Amino acid sequence: MYKVIIGLEVHCELKTNSKNFSSAKNTYTNMPNVNVMPVDLGLPGILPVVNKEACKKALKTAMALNCETPDEIIFDRKNYYYPDLPKGYQITQVTKPFGRNGSVSFLVNGEEKTVLIHQLHLEEDTASLEHCSNYSLIDYNRSGIPLMEIVTEPCIYSADEAVRFLETLRNIFLYCEVSEAKSDKGQMRCDVNISLMKDTDTEFGTKVEMKNINAFTSVKAAIEYEIKRQSEILDKGEKVIQETRRIDEDGKTYSMREKVDAVDYKYYIEPNLAPVKLTDEIKNKVKSEIPELEYSRIKRYIDLGISVSDAETIARDKNISNYFDELIKNTNDLNTATNWLTIIILGSLNKLNISINELFITPTMLANLIEKVSNKELSSQLAKNILYEAMEKNIDPMEIIKKSNIKQISNEDELISIIKNIFDECPEQVNEYLNGNGKVANFLVGKVMQKTNKQANPGTSLKLIKEELERMK
Repeated sequence: MYKVIIGLEVHCELKTNSKNFSSAKNTYTNMPNVNVMPVDLGLPGILPVVNKEACKKALKTAMALNCETPDEIIFDRKNYYYPDLPKGYQITQVTKPFGRNGSVSFLVNGEEKTVLIHQLHLEEDTASLEHCSNYSLIDYNRSGIPLMEIVTEPCIYSADEAVRFLETLRNIFLYCEVSEAKSDKGQMRCDVNISLMKDTDTEFGTKVEMKNINAFTSVKAAIEYEIKRQSEILDKGEKVIQETRRIDEDGKTYSMREKVDAVDYKYYIEPNLAPVKLTDEIKNKVKSEIPELEYSRIKRYIDLGISVSDAETIARDKNISNYFDELIKNTNDLNTATNWLTIIILGSLNKLNISINELFITPTMLANLIEKVSNKELSSQLAKNILYEAMEKNIDPMEIIKKSNIKQISNEDELISIIKNIFDECPEQVNEYLNGNGKVANFLVGKVMQKTNKQANPGTSLKLIKEELERMK
């Protein structure tokens, strides 16, 4: 057995109107080379201009990741030539990145884990390449899009930890509204660095890098395959080659190129962009815009007595979590509120293919209906039926109750009269009970609910049925 060491480099495109250093549109399109300006193409005489919104969102994310932030904004040049980099250099950050020495905590299988963040820096994305049989095509739409790169320390020890970290990171982006983080549009992707070492080793094993993985499922598959591949190599007494690999559709990784020495990018401070001071006033304003994040909400829900799985389900989406917070302000029945949200509401959202912001039923409407159940004015089943009808017709549940004069029948005299009539209609089932088949009582409760259009109190009905039948023995 070997100890697995994983580090991630996560790239996330920021949601802004324009690109990082040009006025070209920052919008996703399948039409190549339409969102392009001279700056993106690296034409002679071009000068970059810093995107204020991109800087603000990078700073906001760094703070959400508990990073140390700089006293000024400085950009650097990373010099290298590649076809997707028309200028021959990339504007990025090395001297003073937006964040250093951060941390992100989350739950993996109910256990708290913390991943350390080495740094977060802001740069411009490259163009995208499409390789054909004997030529390549370049799409400059992506060139210059604001791109955050978040580099972790090598402190992740399993595929499950890596995926859960990425899910948590994506939710931080969504909570802070800095990116849509859609992997199918290439807005969030990562490089995975993985090595294996024996428990007795004092140094990390040879690092293998896997580039540009979009889907979280692919990250998991790539890590699990590499653990197996590298373990088999080490078991044979052979050495793992330091290289860059890619994952294919078959879930296996394949070598792209060997990696021996680090590239000297000859970094220096970008001469065309003057430093900008980051005052405490600016930092405090940005920090005040960070909402309560997913993990904090999960812990708060667990402290209320909600299960870990339900807490994670609710906190996964900020809008759903906000809806739930408003719901429990208006009802003391936490269990019913949790169950109805996670099962009925979320199930209906999936069925209707809408977001919770598009749902007609407000938290107050739902809380009022739950209170009817808590106060035994409605049975749980009847209230659920009303809720489904309300969602289907976009009507306040209270209006349905008022219009149909729906109320739970709990008066024992009224219920006994109904029960006796049902006994007369079902003599065979009554005899079965008297002969020892106690399960028949539930059948008779169903008859009561049917007779009263589900308005009878089922608990009281069952109690009275059993009492009346026992008297008949």
